[in-house]
Amino acid sequence: MKAMTITAYGENAKFDAAELPKPTVTPGHVVIRIAASSVNTVDTMIRSMGSDLPLSPALPAVLGMDFAGVVDAVGEGVTKFAVGDEVYGCAGGLADLQGALAEYMLVDAALIAHKPKSISMREAAAMPLVGITAYEGLERAGIAAGQKVLVQGGAGGVGHLAVQLAKHFGADVFGTGTGENQMDIIKGYGATPIDFAVEKVADYVAAHTGGAGFDLVFDTVGGANMTNSFEAAKLNAHIASTVALVELDLSPAHFKGLSLHIIFMLLPMLSGQGREKHGEILAKLADIVDAGAVKPLLDPQTFDLESVSSAYDRLASGKAIGKVVVDV
Repeated sequence: MKAMTITAYGENAKFDAAELPKPTVTPGHVVIRIAASSVNTVDTMIRSMGSDLPLSPALPAVLGMDFAGVVDAVGEGVTKFAVGDEVYGCAGGLADLQGALAEYMLVDAALIAHKPKSISMREAAAMPLVGITAYEGLERAGIAAGQKVLVQGGAGGVGHLAVQLAKHFGADVFGTGTGENQMDIIKGYGATPIDFAVEKVADYVAAHTGGAGFDLVFDTVGGANMTNSFEAAKLNAHIASTVALVELDLSPAHFKGLSLHIIFMLLPMLSGQGREKHGEILAKLADIVDAGAVKPLLDPQTFDLESVSSAYDRLASGKAIGKVVVDV
């Protein structure tokens, strides 16, 4: 099979075409004929940082975590999928798991679900990592109808799905961003946009919550922005964060009695524990998508396997609006 491999890590590392053996199906797994893959921030981090990240695969490596495609072979013990099924998932591209930047991929059947029927392969490939992260973050933070929910980074990869899912669950949703384009994206999902470059936290908390704060804050920006999330939260609120790699004074969280939920969706792939949860979330997301409540946002630029280096550069540039997708 044709695959794109990376033979050295670094900020400008390139992908090279290679002929690799097609995977052979094993018990509990399926072989997928890949139609499309999307690029996530963690993919670009692996490319640039390599061995500095404990989850990076040994070289030469086939990257790409997200995919949509068609089941080509079914292993012993797999009962939910059959040859010819259209599926999607996040199941490789790290540690010892081959990624999706190839014509075929061997995946644990617990990590996938049937693709939403109402969207394309390209759209489905954009969803797994960010969709699972958004769903898990809201679920662990106790999302409930009627809550006031703030999504920090509401137009981003995880954020734009978190905004839509929070709306689907009946919350009154607000999203931070900056610039007319991001404001329009957030507003287009039925949420209230907040320009963080214009409005101070105290001002938008006063304007939208009467000074009480938000019931749930989903911080997809993280880092130093966590202090803003603490300030925006009400007493005893829940905060979910996808970027908690930061040294931080937790005193503000203590004096508000906040609950902090760290979302690291790669854990089931890395540990082998709880993988079936990802398949279950993807199945629920497919139903929500097919009900018309959620739709992924795709960057307008298109890429194929030969131009995958440019796809990674596109996401790393910060200029992409929506998920960057590679057609396989």
